Amino acid sequence: MAQKSVYRRQLAARLRELREESDLTLTDVAEDVEVSPGALSRIENGDRGTSPVLVKALLDRYGTQDPAVREDVLDLVRADQAQKRPWWRKYAAVVNTTQYGGFLALESGASAIRSYEALWMPGLLQTEEYARSVIGELRTDLTSRQVDTLVKVRMQRQQLLEGDGAPKLWVVIDEAALRRRVGGESVMLGQLERLVQVCDHPQITVQLLPFDAGVHAGLYGAFVLMDFPQPTPQVVWVESLTNSVCFESSKDIDRYAETFDQLRALAVGPPETRRRFQEAIRELSQ
Repeated sequence: MAQKSVYRRQLAARLRELREESDLTLTDVAEDVEVSPGALSRIENGDRGTSPVLVKALLDRYGTQDPAVREDVLDLVRADQAQKRPWWRKYAAVVNTTQYGGFLALESGASAIRSYEALWMPGLLQTEEYARSVIGELRTDLTSRQVDTLVKVRMQRQQLLEGDGAPKLWVVIDEAALRRRVGGESVMLGQLERLVQVCDHPQITVQLLPFDAGVHAGLYGAFVLMDFPQPTPQVVWVESLTNSVCFESSKDIDRYAETFDQLRALAVGPPETRRRFQEAIRELSQ
């Protein structure tokens, strides 16, 4: 599923806002800048990109003369164009066929990520060995080379959590993921040790949802909530065996956000989560 870049979503909203403030219709503007109303509509919906030349013409037509406002809008155009050449482009042969590109485009621009995982560890926290075991077993339709490519992408994704501008990550992991043996004892030990390490990361909060929490809404399946810089709205990403769905309506966002709040309330706190990871390491080492 192709997804609009974060910058394109921001640009679309800003251009629509400026046009409406000028009391102009799409037809009015199209006649003056010699672009079809349909093309302008697609730009305002974020369905297509545009160029600095056209945007300058639109800003002139809207009477937007403030240099700071004009530069902010043009920065969004440039950023959207730059995101057409993302770091994962060299893996496009595999990423595009696995519906992964849309997720990466959104994740790379997120300011905060909330993730619930029911069956395995979150991709952003997986070790390379754990990731290879999960991807290899889940994607039996891929060749070993394609599996290796997706493992490389997953490892490179984790660089998102480091450096300036890193998003805040809050994950709730069901105990089923903790108890499921993936890749053998050594792989699981390495994965559990990795989780203990990330518990100390200033930008990451990890909570374990124990079995004794009983039945809860998370049993419907895993999901990822992503927040973006204003005014870009949140999205929810949900994956299944054959496709991925990106929800953008406020009704859907609110439902998933409420569910995440319920899950983290049921989960044990970060200190107890860390202790349970360490206990699992001891049990596995015996």
